[in-house]
Amino acid sequence: MKRIVIPTLVLGLMVLVTACKKPAPQPEPQAGAFQWQIDQFADAKILRYQSKGFEDLTPGQKELIYYLSQAALCGRDITWVQNYKHNLVIRKTLDAIVEGYKGDRGDPQWQDFMTYVKQVWFANGIHHDYASDKFVPGFTPEYFAGLVKGSEGGRLPLAEGQTADALAEFLKPILFDPAVDAKKVSQDSSQDLVKASAINFYEGVTQAEAEKFYAAMAKKDDPAPISYGLNSRLVKKDGKIVEEVASIDGLYGPAIAQIVSWLEKAAGAAENEQQKKVIEKLIEYYRTGDLKKFDEYNILWVADTQSRIDFVNGFIEVYNDPLGRKAMWESNVNFKDLEATKRADAISGAAQWFEDNSPIDPRFKKKEVKGVSAKVITAAMLGGDCYPPTPIGINLPNANWIRSQYGSKSVTLENITYASAQASLLSGFGAEFTASPEELERSRAYGAHAGNIHTDLHEVLGHGSGILLPGVTGEALKNYHSPIEEARADLFALYYIMDPKMVELGLLPSAEAAKADYDGSVRNGLLTQIVRIKPGKTIEQAHMRCRSMIAHWVYEKGQAENVIVKEVRDGKTYFVIKDYQKLRGLYGKLLAEIQRITSEGDYEAAKKLIETYGVQIDPVLHKEVLERYAKLNLAPYTGFVNAVYTPVVENGRIVDVKVDYPTDYTQQMLKYGKEYSFL
Repeated sequence: MKRIVIPTLVLGLMVLVTACKKPAPQPEPQAGAFQWQIDQFADAKILRYQSKGFEDLTPGQKELIYYLSQAALCGRDITWVQNYKHNLVIRKTLDAIVEGYKGDRGDPQWQDFMTYVKQVWFANGIHHDYASDKFVPGFTPEYFAGLVKGSEGGRLPLAEGQTADALAEFLKPILFDPAVDAKKVSQDSSQDLVKASAINFYEGVTQAEAEKFYAAMAKKDDPAPISYGLNSRLVKKDGKIVEEVASIDGLYGPAIAQIVSWLEKAAGAAENEQQKKVIEKLIEYYRTGDLKKFDEYNILWVADTQSRIDFVNGFIEVYNDPLGRKAMWESNVNFKDLEATKRADAISGAAQWFEDNSPIDPRFKKKEVKGVSAKVITAAMLGGDCYPPTPIGINLPNANWIRSQYGSKSVTLENITYASAQASLLSGFGAEFTASPEELERSRAYGAHAGNIHTDLHEVLGHGSGILLPGVTGEALKNYHSPIEEARADLFALYYIMDPKMVELGLLPSAEAAKADYDGSVRNGLLTQIVRIKPGKTIEQAHMRCRSMIAHWVYEKGQAENVIVKEVRDGKTYFVIKDYQKLRGLYGKLLAEIQRITSEGDYEAAKKLIETYGVQIDPVLHKEVLERYAKLNLAPYTGFVNAVYTPVVENGRIVDVKVDYPTDYTQQMLKYGKEYSFL
């Protein structure tokens, strides 16, 4: 679970900013100005990013990005199927209606329908990407049946002999019955987590059966444990539990075949021999589904530190598996930002110092930090579980033994955070939720830069720090693994960003910048991130649980000394830091405990921390914050449309690649549905 998602830094405020019901009015762009935000609906906004510096790459590097980008797009269906077993037929039905409906598009319910469609596109399925709840359509089943009927003759995904009426009837309970597959991922440990989750990783098996199945596969004290189950579904057939493994001839085969075909082209355009070996090993893994090959690929990938172009492609993150084992398919294609990478180099170059001076128990420290490489990147293409919402930082590989022996790679997606900040410059969010003009000014002056350094620390060193004790595996914390792992990396960043070493390394101009990061972290964890949660709901998403747990823990532990003070003025609540150094000390204490939990695999302690501090929301405070936020007419979630790369071909060879930035979210989704649907 080595990524930081986009709780975007808006002028240094660690939250996402922008819609509720109607779109917020956008200022008219000046002539020649780049339009960052292009759409807004429900609780989401859609931005564009720029691939700044792409034009300066060599023709060969541009060709490589084109091939890798095509591979990234070809896996889209895999993510949709993984999220829910009926997602593809739903998406194809919605696409067919948007393109082919012949009825009245002026009906008020049509606008409600289009909002729903855009939400489903945004989440790669019918469940909210963060809250995990099923979307509630704002139109009636009868209206939907009329839409399907009115789209006959188009691209409706009708099974053999199926009518449009029958398709609508099949989808009716799936879309409209709140009791049917209500939760994509259940975090309620009092239930069978597998049975309570609609995520399409298991079929016909219980949580106990799944845990027993994989426990039997594990080898005791294995120095190089395989990540069993990472790229498969676990199903019960004729009373027997079997794995369906993803490969070119297996699960998701038609989509993987397309990915492989583009990777083969990419191997021929590789920048160097090491990069070619990386791509060829990935192809070998996709052909066989053999997770040993995936480990070999990761070892090669970590060693490739010289290439300007890089990518992630595969079954990577396990956030959506309630058992913390099976991974979503994702891709990110990028190239190094040479100037901005200098700051990441400064952090990675001091990796051993950070590890040695960490406030954790010496038993859990790495004696020798190996292979830590870091860079700031420009995202060129987002795919699968990284699109439309995308992380702003990634640290891979996830296998602890590979990280320990061979190192890790960390990246910060600078053009993604920049786009988010630019789109939010005129937001009234900061003035509403900061406790004072001084805090707001500090956030404006230092917040964005401090936020980037925080992300670098989180990704470059935080995830790669510490060790697991012998016999402890990454699955030991089960459904609490993801929020605990994110908290471990975030606390590492919070503890060190206030250290004088940051100014000494030239990473921060002064301690005021670190204060801006502390302000944002406390404000977000205690106050502002709950604008993303509906009344009466609890916090479900791993990164949000992490931030809530950290902030509530330090607030409680620091009350005796007034480290953080709650102030209510004119009915508005604020949290004000009174002692930054004591707060840093609390972050260090919590980091030590989180590392102990991780190193020892202490499930009960992880459960207690997350359930006590990370899940519940004060309903009175929640109501207040939602009312304050609603007046700003903003949206808490951000996604992106992709850049479009068009090859210039002469005499059968690609001699250049042109990049364009589309402004129509709907058209990109429809285009992808036509051109990159293989399952």
